[in-house]
Amino acid sequence: MRGLRRPHRWLRPTSFAPRIHDIDLDVLEKDGIAGIIVDLDNTLVGYRAAEPDRDVAQWVHRATERGFKVAMVTNNATDWAKDVALNLGVPCIPRAGKPSPRGFLQALKALRTPKEATVVIGDQLFTDVLGAKLFGMKVILTDPLIAREQHWMRALRFLERIALYRMPRPKWEERKK
Repeated sequence: MRGLRRPHRWLRPTSFAPRIHDIDLDVLEKDGIAGIIVDLDNTLVGYRAAEPDRDVAQWVHRATERGFKVAMVTNNATDWAKDVALNLGVPCIPRAGKPSPRGFLQALKALRTPKEATVVIGDQLFTDVLGAKLFGMKVILTDPLIAREQHWMRALRFLERIALYRMPRPKWEERKK
């Protein structure tokens, strides 16, 4: 009942990062993170781009080489989404229905990591952050890779700006424990 009186806590990410490749893997490791669930659209790949840029792909490869288990969870259901995950060498959970916990649960099963040792990384407050928080996981909110998006996303981004206004924005390594 307490959470219902403070709905803003469901929209407050654990921390913020400008881009996924700005997230320090050493900090994740020190924090006990073993699994990483990452969003596709505008987190790994910009709107209308065919594949992740070099910095993003290298970050994912470094993470997996260091032993992090990485999975991509997306509401996207196209073959392109599956191809991006295949090229990155990570499992893909398409049609996740975020913020529903279904996709996050499937990712945890694929990763074989407990939710306490898994972090979600995404660019959307109402899908990635809300879904992760409802499921009880840590979440890092990134800035969208591309400002120009699909027409229907503009309304959601406007609501996100309202929700994020005056919200403290600690970086992952600066967050309070």
